[in-house]
Amino acid sequence: MKLIVGLGNPGKEYRRTRHNMGFRMIDSFLEKYPLLLKKRKFQGEYVEITIASEKVILLEPQSYMNLSGEVVRKFVDYFKIPLENVLIICDDTSLDLGNYRLRAQGTCSGHNGLRNIEENLGTQNYRRLRIGVGRNETVELKDYVLGKLSKEEENVIEEIIPTIHTIMEEFITEDFTWMMTYHNHKNG
Repeated sequence: MKLIVGLGNPGKEYRRTRHNMGFRMIDSFLEKYPLLLKKRKFQGEYVEITIASEKVILLEPQSYMNLSGEVVRKFVDYFKIPLENVLIICDDTSLDLGNYRLRAQGTCSGHNGLRNIEENLGTQNYRRLRIGVGRNETVELKDYVLGKLSKEEENVIEEIIPTIHTIMEEFITEDFTWMMTYHNHKNG
C-alpha cells in the first residue's frame, strides 16, 4: 500500500493559496477518477484507490499545515504503511515558481508542515515532492504563502500538473528512480 499526502490548510479561504499546493495536486489527480468520494478519518480527508494493482491512499490532512504530522502518523500506523511507501507533496518558497524537487529524504528546510511530520514519524527518511511557489521578499512569509496565486502564476502551475501526476503515478507503480530531480520551468 502507498500513501500520498498533499499538505495544505482546510477551508475555502485557503483554496488556491501557495501553501495549499499539496492539496491542489491531490485534487487535480483525483479529477481522473470523478466518481470517488473522499472519506474522513483521523482528521484527514482521503480516498482509497487501486492503480496498476497497487492500493493507494490519497490524503489531505485537515488539521492545518503545522499539525500535518499527527494525521500522517495515524494513517501510517493504522494502515501499516512502510515509510518508503509514503510521499509528501508540499509548497516550497526556496524554489522558483514551476520548479520542483523530489527527494527520498532530507530536512524540513524551515517548512513547518514537514517539520511536524519529521517530529511525528521520528525521521527525515520519507519521500517528499516540493513544488516551487517562489518568494517575494517584500511580503511577510506567512502572508506570502497564504496569498492566492496570480493568473500568471496559475498558468505556470497548470503547465506542470501533468508532470507532477506522472511522478505520482511512477511512485505508485515503483517505476521511478529516487534521485534528486529538478524541473526548471522556462517562462516565455
